[in-house]
Amino acid sequence: LLSAYSIRNSSFVGNCYLLTLQRMSKLQRKLSFASGTTISWLEPKISLANHFKNGAAQNFPAEINKPASVREEQSIAEPCQLTREPEEINPDEELEDICDDKEDDLGAVEEQRSVILHLLSQLKLGMDLTRVVLPTFILEKRSLLEMYADFMSHPDLFIAITNGSSPEERMIRFVEYYLTSFHEGRKGAIAKKPYNPIIGETFHCSWRMPKSSVATDAGTNSSAHSPSEQVTLPKDPEGQAEPDCYTVKFVAEQVSHHPPVSGFYAECVERNMCVNAHVWTKSKFLGMSIGVTMVGEGVLHLLEHGEEYTFSLPCAYARSILTVPWVELGGKVNINCAKTGYSASINFHTKPFYGGKLHRVTGEVKQNMTNTVVCRVQGEWNSVLEFTYSNGETKYVDLTKLSVTRKRVRPLEKQGPFESRRLWQHVTESLRDGDIDKATEHKRALEERQRNEERLRAETETPWCTKYFLKDGDGWVYHKPLWKTVSAAQTQPTDSN
Repeated sequence: LLSAYSIRNSSFVGNCYLLTLQRMSKLQRKLSFASGTTISWLEPKISLANHFKNGAAQNFPAEINKPASVREEQSIAEPCQLTREPEEINPDEELEDICDDKEDDLGAVEEQRSVILHLLSQLKLGMDLTRVVLPTFILEKRSLLEMYADFMSHPDLFIAITNGSSPEERMIRFVEYYLTSFHEGRKGAIAKKPYNPIIGETFHCSWRMPKSSVATDAGTNSSAHSPSEQVTLPKDPEGQAEPDCYTVKFVAEQVSHHPPVSGFYAECVERNMCVNAHVWTKSKFLGMSIGVTMVGEGVLHLLEHGEEYTFSLPCAYARSILTVPWVELGGKVNINCAKTGYSASINFHTKPFYGGKLHRVTGEVKQNMTNTVVCRVQGEWNSVLEFTYSNGETKYVDLTKLSVTRKRVRPLEKQGPFESRRLWQHVTESLRDGDIDKATEHKRALEERQRNEERLRAETETPWCTKYFLKDGDGWVYHKPLWKTVSAAQTQPTDSN
């Protein structure tokens, strides 16, 4: 009864608070905007109602004295007219990433409080935010495709999965890697939003990991290097990695705009393992929070063992959007391996209304045939995780001290016009300089071009051509996955001579 009463009261208070915000925003408009002041960040400069019309093309007034970079962004040709042939990226052209953007600035949020109230007053509970253009000052300085790449920041734990000596150990290692991947994908404690990828946008990177840093046998449950150290790779005189390093390659592509679907793929050829996934992000307005559901599925292939591990992703919530916004994960995810009969169930717990801890996660790994639990985990996904095994042993993983391997990315001048960092470079530079208006102009130019291209394709009934991923039922699969390459190599006839 107390729980039901609390939920009812919290819902009532939330509705009252939202009504108060609406009235405050009306008052703010009368007081602050009576002199004709416009809300510059609510781009494009049209009513919010028009954002929810499916595929509606918008007309924008001509703007005078646009920066040359904005004119360049608008003059890029239609993506389908560019080469859509897959490009083989040479990892030797990639350099260790030196970009280290910290997302810890709250000044803009405080200054734009009244404008946020104005936006909130026009939203409804449960409203889909996919087509709502959010303010530029809350953006991270990276694309969503690059954020997915940051989930691979512990390549040593990823590669170590296939080194497990038994199906049980391989499943446990995958769970350990999975739970340690989220903290780096969410940079900083402040909830900021990555750029919405443009359809056809791609992101490429790779990681190099010394073989001595990867756990091999059952007695080694963690990387050989110290948790707090940065991994230093041995190099030959020409700057290339020595053969005693593993290479993990990553590619992501925005394959659809409505709905917004991203496909990503990573592989380590030396260890015969790869992962393919597609994610559809659905955002909803929840009053004082914004919820993002990650619809989709990923599959890890361990070709050496003939095993496939299917997994899903948790939901994300941006809380306290009027004060100090922060992120938490929530929901239940499952990991399954049909061949071995092992599965894992993981719960990301959202903070209850009264009491409770932040960022709590619990889970267990079990053998489905015998219904035996072989491992339990508890802790916080961005702090310390505790793994308890069936033999009574316990292992603690402090994510704040776990080493992060920097990804390797090609310089901007070697990237294609639709690769994430080159595509968004002017927005990123303006955000780094603190010039919100200029960042908004560059962002608006990209979005306007995308709308014009969508309208042209609709008028000419031209389907979109993806570059790296192919539609497969309800999902998307990389065009040249490792399991096809290995299978083709094994079926080739051998030379009898």
